[in-house]
Amino acid sequence: MQFAPLTAFGNYAEWLLGWIWNDKRAVSASYDQTLKGWDLESGKELQTLAGHSSSVWGLVYGVAVTPDGKRTVSASLDKTLKVWDLESGKELQTLAGHSSVVEAVAVTADGKRSVSASEDQTVKVWDLDTGKVVAAFTADAQLLSCAVGPDGRVIVAGDALGRVHFLSLEE
Repeated sequence: MQFAPLTAFGNYAEWLLGWIWNDKRAVSASYDQTLKGWDLESGKELQTLAGHSSSVWGLVYGVAVTPDGKRTVSASLDKTLKVWDLESGKELQTLAGHSSVVEAVAVTADGKRSVSASEDQTVKVWDLDTGKVVAAFTADAQLLSCAVGPDGRVIVAGDALGRVHFLSLEE
């Protein structure tokens, strides 16, 4: 098995994070406060999503796309997450509730919820239809990463002290 280069995109900011939502399109996030949609076959920029008041941020999961490819969720230094419509490029809602930088974001397999990890030491689970927090967990250190299992119930978060937290979301 080996890597085959697909393409390289122009001079887009200093820091790029990407998430491929199908074999033909990707979303990248940057320090310039924007996300961009890309066509992977042509390398052309499809759209620019602007709305964060500070750099779009995340070490690995700064951008997450719903499984149907219709929405993306971005995490930022401005302490918010934003939900975007990938077809129109419009911001659908801002998810506010963290008191510090949001480091990471993930989306459940059914596309109904998003999980965020923040330097405020919390993991929050958001309902993407209502924009409300449906569950929260507080750790002893800044949370830097998060992922959600295929069932949408198991959440994994990594903290600044090197601990990995395995959480079970119960109704």
